[in-house]
Amino acid sequence: MARDDTDGRGPAWTDPGCPVARTVDLVGDRWSLLVIRDAMDGARSFTDFQQRTGIARNILTDRLRRLTAHGLLTQVEAPSGRRRLYALTEAGKDLFPVIVTLRQWGERHAFEAGETHSVLVDGDGSRVPDLLPVAADGSPLTSDTTSVRRPA
Repeated sequence: MARDDTDGRGPAWTDPGCPVARTVDLVGDRWSLLVIRDAMDGARSFTDFQQRTGIARNILTDRLRRLTAHGLLTQVEAPSGRRRLYALTEAGKDLFPVIVTLRQWGERHAFEAGETHSVLVDGDGSRVPDLLPVAADGSPLTSDTTSVRRPA
């Protein structure tokens, strides 16, 4: 059942049967994705997120609350015990390929030729290869070779 996000319990689904629409309802705004990106890059405290993104405190508070309520982040005790930190849950970590794919799209389409930008590298310092969906037989998949099957 669709819920209205104004009560803080959850999103009002834009298209209840579409996984893409539900995902966008949960994490599709700019700030939510940047918070997830920064959590993957080691941000843990409110201050970390604010300094890395430049987000206004009230908006960051809202996004952290929503991402925690939807199970993408969890709060954990800081070693000092003086404050709470944020950590990605398994659901939050599952967004890694989404963030990588967005990054790689941006590298190809959001910069002018020769314009400098950050690069994602693996543990050995090598550039992460492009993520591409493949069929069960290993052949590449595209929007031309797939279709959506909707429930009857």
